[in-house]
Amino acid sequence: MSAAVRKLRKREKKMSLREAWREHKSSLVAYIVFRSLVIVALVLQVLLRNFENVFMCAMALVLLTVPMFIEKKISIEIPNALEIIIYCFIFASVILGEINSFYQRVPGWDTMLHTLNGFLCAGVGLSLVNLLNNRDNLQFKLSPFYVALAAFCFSMTIGVLWEFYEFGMDHFLHTDMQKDTIINAVYTVALDSTKSNKVVALKNIKDVAINGKDLGLGGYLDIGLIDTMKDMFVNFIGAVTFSIFGYFYAKHEEKYKFLNGFIPYSTSKDVKHVPDGVK
Repeated sequence: MSAAVRKLRKREKKMSLREAWREHKSSLVAYIVFRSLVIVALVLQVLLRNFENVFMCAMALVLLTVPMFIEKKISIEIPNALEIIIYCFIFASVILGEINSFYQRVPGWDTMLHTLNGFLCAGVGLSLVNLLNNRDNLQFKLSPFYVALAAFCFSMTIGVLWEFYEFGMDHFLHTDMQKDTIINAVYTVALDSTKSNKVVALKNIKDVAINGKDLGLGGYLDIGLIDTMKDMFVNFIGAVTFSIFGYFYAKHEEKYKFLNGFIPYSTSKDVKHVPDGVK
């Protein structure tokens, strides 16, 4: 390879880096900030010899690279606003939620993240259908209602799969991802002595004893069911909210351009439409 060719390639690479910085300045700054914070957290956990948290930090570093990997490998452009929210979500769930115990210390932290997850996943689901809908080589056009329904179903599927993951971790690795809830009433047929499927109500539960020892909980310990259903319900709220906007976006895109900041799009030549205002 001649010196002139090497020089030309070097110049082209430098120009592409400048263009990438100009178009993705805000998301790149966010990436650098969050990556630096995670590295600081990782070093602190190494010094504390908390190697489980070291693994969590390493996983967060990997997750932070996923948006850029997707953009580079499969010709999908992630809008800056969505990319920054993804970085915030990863940091809030792994570093703040797990390592700094925000799930226990901050009321509603888990609920907030699951609601946001439902909203964002609906955006990804709508994007996947839009990518199909906007291809030149397809002879059919999906209706706005179907696009919104597909976005909703995609979001709920991701939410369910995540709950499967939480249950699997709790069951096989003895973690507590499905957080427990203290309740004061139980309605069950398991205690029906007649075996006739009658509901037996246990109300005003104040104390629970295990192996003869009073735990002093002030009620019955529900081991994850209520937390799981609450997570799925708030995921449902986030998915429905975005899907409603997504319906109108698919019908009248020019009136709902603000959603472009939450919907990835393809840079492939096969796709005939690229939304405006996503940088």
